[in-house]
Amino acid sequence: MKILLMGNPNVGKSALFSRLTGTRIITSNYPGTTVDFTEGYFRLGDEQAKIVDVPGTYTLEATDKAEEVAVEMLKDGDLVINVVDATNLERNLNLTLRLLERDVPVVVALNMWDDTHHRGINIDVVKLEELLGVPVVPTVGVTGQGIRDLISRLPEARVPQSAFPTSDERWAKVGDIVGQVQSLSHRHHTWRDVLEDVSNHPAGGTFIALLVLFTTFWVIRFIGEGIIGYVTDPLFEWLWTPLLLKLSLALGSGGFWHSILIGNLVDGGIDYFQSFGLLSTGLYIPLAAVLPYIVSFYLALGILEDVGYLPRLAVLMDTIMHRLGLHGFAIIPTILGFGCNVPAVMATRILESRRQRFIAATLISIGIPCAALQAMIIGLVGQQGGQYVAMVYGSLFVSWVIIGLILNRTVRGFSPELLLEIPPYRLPPWRVVGEKLWLRVSGFIREALPIVLGAVLVVNILYTLGVFDFIANIAAPVVSGLLGLPKETAVPLAMGFLRKDVAVGMLAPLALSAKQLVISTTVLAMYFPCVATFVILARELGTRDMLKATGIMIAAALIVGGLQNLIL
Repeated sequence: MKILLMGNPNVGKSALFSRLTGTRIITSNYPGTTVDFTEGYFRLGDEQAKIVDVPGTYTLEATDKAEEVAVEMLKDGDLVINVVDATNLERNLNLTLRLLERDVPVVVALNMWDDTHHRGINIDVVKLEELLGVPVVPTVGVTGQGIRDLISRLPEARVPQSAFPTSDERWAKVGDIVGQVQSLSHRHHTWRDVLEDVSNHPAGGTFIALLVLFTTFWVIRFIGEGIIGYVTDPLFEWLWTPLLLKLSLALGSGGFWHSILIGNLVDGGIDYFQSFGLLSTGLYIPLAAVLPYIVSFYLALGILEDVGYLPRLAVLMDTIMHRLGLHGFAIIPTILGFGCNVPAVMATRILESRRQRFIAATLISIGIPCAALQAMIIGLVGQQGGQYVAMVYGSLFVSWVIIGLILNRTVRGFSPELLLEIPPYRLPPWRVVGEKLWLRVSGFIREALPIVLGAVLVVNILYTLGVFDFIANIAAPVVSGLLGLPKETAVPLAMGFLRKDVAVGMLAPLALSAKQLVISTTVLAMYFPCVATFVILARELGTRDMLKATGIMIAAALIVGGLQNLIL
């Protein structure tokens, strides 16, 4: 049996799904789309049933790609568990009535039942079941309340015998049902209610947004750097480095295969940022340098999701992001980019249209420096003075805005409006946060690691064959003429394709002036993503759009670098 878990966004479907399936779950893209869905299994009597967490939808008349997927999935379901937010019955019952018009058995899970008592909402479940003509079960996905009853009543799922009204009459029917089954009692405002009111206010919401973003960024850096410093770096240094050194000796400390597998020895040892071997830098970058930030970001993201803050942040940023051809949810991959551009580009999947994903991924690659690159910029350019660091970040921000405005006017396609329901604040269900963290991290490892290793292998072969030196020699006139940099900087600029933070470090021995450091680091940050991001761009956008984005990056970097050379 294939059971579909369907409902509006933010009704607690993920928590309910987690309670039903435990850890026996997989996440996939719906064929032909970038829309994610999750499926798992649970025992239903003596049989095993498959359950699918369908993308959230408000209607069965699709308005975006996620809702199109939900409608398509409905065609193949044997039974639907319609998850309803019991605290917002009127909004949710519209979808319920639409589902009851389809020829598929339905059970209604009246979720967030505990919140109804907190909010003074009283619902006559027996009367609601009578009016809808299908089983109705109160549940609390976070705690597991009602899950056993829900499973036991699945065999009672049925298609209602009475016909429900269509079109405009449906909302009148919803109002009539709510009027018969729901009543409200007086309750005092809680601290959560006050916080909701403040965070929805333009002034208070802006202050809270800045505070949340700063705290989130600090927590991501703190956890990510802590994992690197105390877990991944020691594991590589104590366990992996000795094995690589033995392999290096076996390969004669040089030669083609040594360059491919181990890379270059630095002072007789392995430097995971500079050796550029498949088994050295190729493994270290995704597992030791990138993965810790992915873990820390997805942990923070999961908490913000389940607390109920992200929809508020998206609404707050919606007006600004619309100027750039995006909507408020684009702030999520943008924030992620400050940790690592790889998961940031992958996170653009949450945006509905191809146009939005192209604009967001391009802007992230151009104007959002990853944590490792930021550390190198602050460390190297900061030696000349804080004002020069501000020049780099100011140039990136202005470029991000201007390029976004241009792309909004020139890129074809549509950018849908932001339509979402803002949920109440809740304490995060830690079990669900942990399971979502594991799903996302394991998904990154499965998707990104093979691609990054393959790309590093190809780039290493090109580097060994001298292709990068050839490119650097060709670019030297542009570097010296347009950007006003010594021709020696052409090599670090070319190497930035492999690893931007390492390329910035390669500028240190060149004795550049403060102006030249500002120009070179700005161009490095803008002109090309690192090889890992570049490969993910190709996968997410397709080869054609990836090449378009690459052309925009190169043109933007040369224009900004040239302007800096004239102005500074």
